[in-house]
Amino acid sequence: MQEKLFALDIGTRSVVGIILEKEQECYKIVDILSQEHSERAMLDGQIHDVLAVAKVIAHIKRQLEGIHGPLKRVSVAAAGRALKTERAEMTIKIGGKPTLTREDVLHLEFSAVQEAQSIVAKQKNTQSTYYCVGYSVLYYHLDGQELGSLLDQSGDEASVEIIATFLPKVVVESLLAALKRADLEMQALTLEPIAAINVLIPASMRRLNVALVDIGAGTSDIALTDSGTVIAYGMVPVAGDEITEALSDHLLLDFPVAEQAKRDLTNHDQIEVTDILGFANEISRAEIIDVIHPALDLLAESISSEILSLNNGKSPRAVMLVGGGSHTPELPRLLAQKLNLPENRVAIRGIDAIQNLEISNMIQTGPELVTPIGIAIAADQNPIQYISVTVDGRPIRLFDMERTNVGDCLLTAGIRMSALYGKPGMAKIVEINGHQITLPGHQGEKSRITLNGVEASLDTEVRNDDIILTAKGADGAPSHTRIKDLLDGQMNKTVTVNEIPYTLSAVILRNGVAVSGDELVEDHDRIDCRLQISIQELISEIQLPELLTCLEPFSISLNGQDIQIPAMTGKITRNGLETKPGYSFDEGDEIVIAPIDQPSLKDICNELKVQQACSIPVFFEDDQIVLSRKLAEFRRDGLILDDDEKIHAGDSLTLIQQKQEPFIFQDLFRHIDIDIPTKGNNRFILMKNGQETTFHETVSPGDRLKIHWPATV
Repeated sequence: MQEKLFALDIGTRSVVGIILEKEQECYKIVDILSQEHSERAMLDGQIHDVLAVAKVIAHIKRQLEGIHGPLKRVSVAAAGRALKTERAEMTIKIGGKPTLTREDVLHLEFSAVQEAQSIVAKQKNTQSTYYCVGYSVLYYHLDGQELGSLLDQSGDEASVEIIATFLPKVVVESLLAALKRADLEMQALTLEPIAAINVLIPASMRRLNVALVDIGAGTSDIALTDSGTVIAYGMVPVAGDEITEALSDHLLLDFPVAEQAKRDLTNHDQIEVTDILGFANEISRAEIIDVIHPALDLLAESISSEILSLNNGKSPRAVMLVGGGSHTPELPRLLAQKLNLPENRVAIRGIDAIQNLEISNMIQTGPELVTPIGIAIAADQNPIQYISVTVDGRPIRLFDMERTNVGDCLLTAGIRMSALYGKPGMAKIVEINGHQITLPGHQGEKSRITLNGVEASLDTEVRNDDIILTAKGADGAPSHTRIKDLLDGQMNKTVTVNEIPYTLSAVILRNGVAVSGDELVEDHDRIDCRLQISIQELISEIQLPELLTCLEPFSISLNGQDIQIPAMTGKITRNGLETKPGYSFDEGDEIVIAPIDQPSLKDICNELKVQQACSIPVFFEDDQIVLSRKLAEFRRDGLILDDDEKIHAGDSLTLIQQKQEPFIFQDLFRHIDIDIPTKGNNRFILMKNGQETTFHETVSPGDRLKIHWPATV
């Protein structure tokens, strides 16, 4: 059986009624009837005089009923210029929560929609209610990274960016009022730009960046597609009437005559018109275009500027023109020029471009019928109907989209999504070893929502007359964190000192008072924990002062001057490598502290680079003898010290140094015993290297010395 579809296109100048028959997926135009408003009842697509508009609707209804029988329900469209499209982003903290559920994601999306709704209301500086007629998710982000879905994800921060479309309540209510006075019930509501796009630009073509311009009498509606969806709507308050008025003023034509002349120019180079004085004139197309050029240029400039503004400053790939105003001569060429497009990329499209539509030979295929037919088809394929739902005892009316859910109802009721979830528990701010940190409270619980007494979620589908009740979720508890949980578990450290193990415990102070670490952290606590101490502090901690003593620098006083001797200080090794007392240590380290044996005077002289004596080897009577002489003399408390004398830290020593001079023959007698002959006159001769010499002759290493006793004559 064939299904009949009744639709109305309620425009600024006229109302068009259309009846289609649907058989499977094909549509057939059964009847079309148009009637102009007798007064200015419409302004920019908005009903200003409900009674006057209802009168025109009732007249069309009666005429069509006389041919096709009773008509009780009708599909209508809201003007595209009434739509408000807005982007919004919403971010929530999810640290400490389990993985995100669908309910969590929907809550985030609906919160973003409400943010967009708030932005629209502020921009329009009005308290008018806006219905959300659809939204799309643009991006999900988790901890700053874009994701395809947030479902079952976890992290610290989740966000969503959406684009939502809204319709003012007054637009819908005025349509309902006009239909009610004409004894008609709204069967379905669609949107004018969507209606035209649905029949001219199927979903498969919406990946292309295309502009659709519906040029009516008072306004030009614009819709843009890209990336598979409708991305923007717009309107300019300039349309076909401006061109018609320019013709009327210049040629003294009645407005309807000027309108017809404008349409004739589309297909004729010469037209004949009769002015209000009764004179007939033949005028060329070129002359008329010259006359209307200022108005024509204004129309093209207004439309192209709005297209560029909606399309982020760039030209679309193509432009389709529909509506009665698209007949305006030269308009496609001017638009192509202003958008820097080839002329064949801007075209007028009529109803013959609509797929699966059977058109009678009696019906013109021009562009002015695209929107009325689109309304009927779109209302059938993608209807937006009304349902009534009670939310927390308050009745609301909302659009019934393809699948209306609890979340849609809460949005329409104005219930803030953020108010449904319990508030997060109070955070605590504490200071750990001089660094301030924040301890977030526990997440609040989600709200309890019931639908007709049964627990439901935001995604639960609703039907007409359903009853929804909400209860705010419980608030989260404040942070319950023990002090030691903030200290990374490093409460003890075990090390070995000289092969003996020692375990150190951290010293924890809360607000200056020692605690065990099992206590709960309170807001504004100041926690100090010391465990990373130096080796020197370790020795004090384990009470081995003798080890500290051997690590003190070894020093003496020499001729009244304090002198430190580092080599005489004890040594520290950490895991076999030498280190210093001020260095730190780690868990399990092996530390060895080895004191130095008490040094002798000879050890001190070696470190101070003091030469105590000098010597040279010589030969006497073929025997080697070492001649030596002291160069330095150390005294302690007035007593001369031997080389093997032990020196203590803090000793006060006196150093007397002799000037180093060459050895002479005479020095030999301090190292040998002389046997004087018993016979003779005791006369002797000193010999060096076979030559006679004297007592004061210098001696060098290796010299051969001899005392010769001549025989008595």
